[in-house]
Amino acid sequence: MALLFCHLTPHSLLHFSSKIPPFKTTNARFSFSVMASSAKKVLLPIANGTEPMEAVVTIDVIRRSGADVTVTSVENNQLKVDACHGVKIVADALISDFSVDDAVFDLIALPGGMPGASNFKNCGALESMVKKQAADGRFYAAVCASPAVAFASWGVLKGLKATCYPAFMEQLQSSAMAVESRVQQDGIVVTSRGPGTTMEFAVALVEQLYGKEKANEVSGPLVMRANHGDEYTIKEINPVEWTFNNAPRILVPIANGTEEMEAVMIIDILRRAKANVIVASVEDNLEILASRKVKLEADVLLDEAAKLSYDLIVLPGGLGGAEAFAKSEKLVNMLKKQRESNRPYGAICASPALVLEPHGLLKGKKATAFPAMCDKLSDKSEIENRVIVDGNLITSRGPGTSMEFALAIVEKFFGRQKALELAKIMLFTHP
Repeated sequence: MALLFCHLTPHSLLHFSSKIPPFKTTNARFSFSVMASSAKKVLLPIANGTEPMEAVVTIDVIRRSGADVTVTSVENNQLKVDACHGVKIVADALISDFSVDDAVFDLIALPGGMPGASNFKNCGALESMVKKQAADGRFYAAVCASPAVAFASWGVLKGLKATCYPAFMEQLQSSAMAVESRVQQDGIVVTSRGPGTTMEFAVALVEQLYGKEKANEVSGPLVMRANHGDEYTIKEINPVEWTFNNAPRILVPIANGTEEMEAVMIIDILRRAKANVIVASVEDNLEILASRKVKLEADVLLDEAAKLSYDLIVLPGGLGGAEAFAKSEKLVNMLKKQRESNRPYGAICASPALVLEPHGLLKGKKATAFPAMCDKLSDKSEIENRVIVDGNLITSRGPGTSMEFALAIVEKFFGRQKALELAKIMLFTHP
């Protein structure tokens, strides 16, 4: 369904639809912007208790399409939100920065998570914006708990097919035609089920904004699975047992330019498994600006994190982030000590090629990396694997393999049954 909606600045009245001739503007001050950019305007709210995977994957994927995504906190005068699983996300703006009448978006998309969805429901400004979005015939979307908890309670799903997280289906049924699709579109509404369906959801939103060709262009480099919902597999050679005392202590470094989807999926999933995950910034500040401009806040600086030993050190990818890791003498030394002491370490996407390979950390090991980076690996014999474990080393390919990568780590520490249980809870595999 192609709608002729132009881009908007949050405070402008510029809005085009099939009912208004293109390039007509209600405010001459903004006429220049029509030629400057054709970027669609997207509002993505976040709240305390938002599911970070759903928020960050949606932001990241839609920004890859060229859309202008504004991450907006619904909390009072608080840009930083405490998302689920201890992930801290810093918004671009406050909901109070927008006038409901003047702020026009091509799409408003809500992540799920509890109590995040309840915080959305109780935000009067967001409710008014979504109701206006529906009344004006513009796209709106939600995943996980939010279709039932927020949209259904606001009455914007009446007579429409929609889906949500299984535990909220009964609540959804009271005001929508509830279906069990991984992603469901009905007219201008798109809904989805949970963390494990969010990448599909986000790509579907790109298709609604820009068409199928753009959606294919965006989804290709994500390295998504061919058969969504199927049980995942990993390739393991030279298997060794990964051991720990009490809970595995895992270090996840982040840096400016880190791939936010990969970082957040790893952190979120390992914390769901009850691992003790420490997120450390290799920069001078706790807050980092990730590759798609999502602002994340680490738990500690690397100097502080380096005082501890770890059962696993695992690097997310992202070109800028991987380059920062490779230049961090402290982090490289920690990785070398990890290998020398036969303790697990791993990396995904650009990091195997840009961090592990040049520092000799893949010597004698089978590994994979982001497809465009695999030429940098000295041993390319196993690069087609989505996740490969070689003894104490684990590597993976990209954003679309991040869940399998994190679940493989869960499997190595806690067993396959635990990993499959988490995969089903997240709806990564069919429940």
